[in-house]
Amino acid sequence: MDKEKLKLTSAEIGTLWGEYVNGTAVDIINKYMLSIIEDEKIKSLFEDAIKTFTKQKKQITTFIENEGFPIPIGFTDSDLNTGTKRLFSDIFCLHYLHIMTLHGLLGHTTSLSSSVRKDLRDFYDSCDNDGKRMYHQTIELLLGKGHFQRDPYFYPEANPEFVSGQQFLDGFFGDQRPLAATEIIALSFNMKKKVTEKTLSIGFSQVAQSKEVRKFLMSAQQASDQQIQLLGKILHQDNLPIPMSWESEVTTSQDSPFSDKLMLYHIGFLLQVAQAYHGTGLASAMRTDLVMTYEKIILKNLMVTKEWFNLMTKNKWLEQPPLAPDRKKIAKDK
Repeated sequence: MDKEKLKLTSAEIGTLWGEYVNGTAVDIINKYMLSIIEDEKIKSLFEDAIKTFTKQKKQITTFIENEGFPIPIGFTDSDLNTGTKRLFSDIFCLHYLHIMTLHGLLGHTTSLSSSVRKDLRDFYDSCDNDGKRMYHQTIELLLGKGHFQRDPYFYPEANPEFVSGQQFLDGFFGDQRPLAATEIIALSFNMKKKVTEKTLSIGFSQVAQSKEVRKFLMSAQQASDQQIQLLGKILHQDNLPIPMSWESEVTTSQDSPFSDKLMLYHIGFLLQVAQAYHGTGLASAMRTDLVMTYEKIILKNLMVTKEWFNLMTKNKWLEQPPLAPDRKKIAKDK
């Protein structure tokens, strides 16, 4: 059997569909940021990112078309308003590119793990290589500009140690143990994502045209801030540094560079992806207060995501992914 002629599975079609829609959303924001960036080194990275996605988009389109599925609408230049005022500083644009590169790397890995056909695996390998290149470049530039905050340092113990009792789990009573390195990874990672989500919500809420969309974005901003405070409090109790905020990198512009559909979708995407990171944090948490905090954040995110879903569907902005055949309907229609 010619392995290249194998039909793509539902999982493979699903990952391609998601890569296309999410990729086009980020691509439009990258194009806007490129148009306002003054720093030549940062601008060069955005030019590379846009060129790279143009290549990937063409390959994704070919995969989907060859299977007979319609190409998603996703997001186009019609979602970009050219000639608008600056909404974000150059350094936040660079930070945004770094964070979205992280999302892309994790997304490509998930897509690769769901793929069987060799040509698709080769494609995701190339996407992963592109993402790793961008990851290194954004970190190097952020470090060079003094805007990359490293995670907390630890001082080594003399010897390995073992958990000695139930006290290791206690987060509320008795002598609370310090955070474990494995717990700090998730705390820091989640906070960095939440800070980016909050900053975008602030900027988007200033420029959104619809009153309903503005109201939701302000609500999402408040939820992000509350979650940042919850996670930050835990780090603060152990005298550990909290990731820097980026709110001051948003200008006071009320001139919208994006469609409301794009801004609302992008925040929803970040909310949904965040649930995976919160779940990872919950799985690594071995202190009861951490477990309770993650559970509280996950529940709040679900509530905000439900509001997002209702608003997206009300405006007919939420594109439907390919569905499994409705066998009952097919039988009834015969």
